[in-house]
Amino acid sequence: MKKFIITFLSMLLVFIATAQDSTNDVASAQSTGLRADGKIYVVVAVIVTILLGLYVYVIRLDRKISRLEKQS
Repeated sequence: MKKFIITFLSMLLVFIATAQDSTNDVASAQSTGLRADGKIYVVVAVIVTILLGLYVYVIRLDRKISRLEKQS
């Protein structure tokens, strides 16, 4: 229990320390990387496509399993 409390407190201190950054650094960091290049939309589109594909796969698999259960 003591180890858990020490770990929790150290993580809390890390979060407090990172919260002390100035807002100017955050604003400039947001406009760099994938967001500045417009590539973030490509990443989002790929993630949505993968999730939709998985969703359709699970629905089809469920229907096939239900059909097999009815047959047996």
